[in-house]
Amino acid sequence: MRIGLAGTGRIGAFHASTLAALEDVEQIVLTDVLPEGAARLAEANGYELSPDLDDLLTRVDALVITTSTSGHAPALRAALTAKVPVFCEKPVASTLSETIELVRLVEEAEVPVQVGFQRRFDAGYRRAREAVVSGELGFLHTVRANTHDQSPPPAAYIPTSGGLFRDCSIHDFDVLRFVTGREVASVYAVGANKGASFFADAGDVDTAAAVLTLDDGTLVTVSATRYNGGGHDVRMEVMGSEGTIGVGYDDSLAVRSAEAGVDYPCGPRKWSFMERFLPAYRTELAAFCDVVAGRTDSPCTVADSLQAFRVAEACELSRATGRAVEMNEIGDAT
Repeated sequence: MRIGLAGTGRIGAFHASTLAALEDVEQIVLTDVLPEGAARLAEANGYELSPDLDDLLTRVDALVITTSTSGHAPALRAALTAKVPVFCEKPVASTLSETIELVRLVEEAEVPVQVGFQRRFDAGYRRAREAVVSGELGFLHTVRANTHDQSPPPAAYIPTSGGLFRDCSIHDFDVLRFVTGREVASVYAVGANKGASFFADAGDVDTAAAVLTLDDGTLVTVSATRYNGGGHDVRMEVMGSEGTIGVGYDDSLAVRSAEAGVDYPCGPRKWSFMERFLPAYRTELAAFCDVVAGRTDSPCTVADSLQAFRVAEACELSRATGRAVEMNEIGDAT
């Protein structure tokens, strides 16, 4: 199959390389609003170029959207109109209302769409889900999740990122639903700034935490930061009446023990999300090829994306107002 890719920045180039290595993929066709970058990537790797998205959609079997966030929804709408299957990096839109609209459009178009929440394809999170589904852990009472970046993104990225909960913790919110099979009922969130001023200047925070209550009463703590000097640290602990299972506790764990004589973890550490989730990204895009070929349904839908976005929205509202927010205060497609 021929896969179109819109957006040739860091994650776009990364996905293009992953796609090109898949057996199902015959060719990659690139387009970008900055054509010089697309041309360099195409020349270096033997990919094809397209002058714009409309032309690209006539030449491919599927589209992968890796533009900046503001470009996700327009590209997705164009692909739906062209009846071309889509893989879209999260979030599918910048606002809750636009995300709700896209859920409706996807349902009406009946075009397969997969959203890029790669943690669903990580072996550790999948094992945790199995432990929950099988009853191995008994009833759940507590979940802890964190996403701690080793260093912050460029200052120019922050004003368009959507904020720390929507940009970073949204992965925790999605995989929380995936692992537990439950929905969030309420949130209470806080944030702080101790690093560069550009976070506060954009109305954002560089560190945040939230307490979530699931619809079965399970308690969840979520934390995020842009300043984790020890390395890129993404983990989850799922605790039940019969046992506890942890994700992210291999030798790359970005934590040092304070106990004498303990040599775990022995490294090396991970320093970026692409390094941490490289196998998951490969599995995720292979799954998208299965979706395009009609071998399976989308494993992460726009409706799934909406639910994670709603939790992020609730956390931002809670942080801004200093109160707990019930999820029924946040709009839904229904």
